[in-house]
Amino acid sequence: MKFFETAAELFLLYLLYKFIFDFIIPIYESSKKIKKQFGDMQEKMQNDMKTYQNQQRPPQPEPVSKKEGDYIDFEEVKK
Repeated sequence: MKFFETAAELFLLYLLYKFIFDFIIPIYESSKKIKKQFGDMQEKMQNDMKTYQNQQRPPQPEPVSKKEGDYIDFEEVKK
């Protein structure tokens, strides 16, 4: 009977080993890779958005200095 207990324990250890190295570790690595790709994509989108906003910003008009006395406001009177 001791032989069967030892064989069952070894079989369970083998199943645990296969579960960890064939299931858990690949899922962990792929999730880490997906997170990295998602972060890279977010960073690229932010950089593209900044570039787009800088291109869409209209040029700042130069401030117009108003000279007093150069122009007279008047209204045209129609008869």
